[in-house]
Amino acid sequence: MKRITVRQLAFAGILAAVYAVVTILSAPIAYGAIQFRLSEALTVLCCFTPTAVWGMVLGCLIANLFSPVSVLDVVLGTGATLIACLLTRPIKKPWLVPIPTIAANALIVGAEIAFFTSDSAFLPAFGLNALTVGLGEAVVMYLLGVPLFLYLRRSKAGQRLSSF
Repeated sequence: MKRITVRQLAFAGILAAVYAVVTILSAPIAYGAIQFRLSEALTVLCCFTPTAVWGMVLGCLIANLFSPVSVLDVVLGTGATLIACLLTRPIKKPWLVPIPTIAANALIVGAEIAFFTSDSAFLPAFGLNALTVGLGEAVVMYLLGVPLFLYLRRSKAGQRLSSF
């Protein structure tokens, strides 16, 4: 088992703090059926270092403690981010990097919102919520995440991230 260095722990902590702060400060657009969680663009960092996975998951967990949807958002929303980050990790093509984040959140968070907001018609509510969450994720990932990925891939900052 590989030991975690202080540097990796600090990076994960800083990333968690950035994710949580950005999400909480943008709460009106970060939670709910139509959401633009700007901090999700940071999932592209997982392509550069596995340490980013743990920072993202911790940041999401902290941010979801403030979720108005339900307490289950702490578990399900954080789980969606974990799955997204793990699936994003091996992807190297810029236009494919957002797909795991979009899919995981659309399916898991869409189902969660449908479960808590619909009385009897889960499937139609799930379809609508998966669509709206997925579209919000797609907007954030393609407008913020892909440019961040491209910048990091071309810069020394991306090379430095690999050392974490």
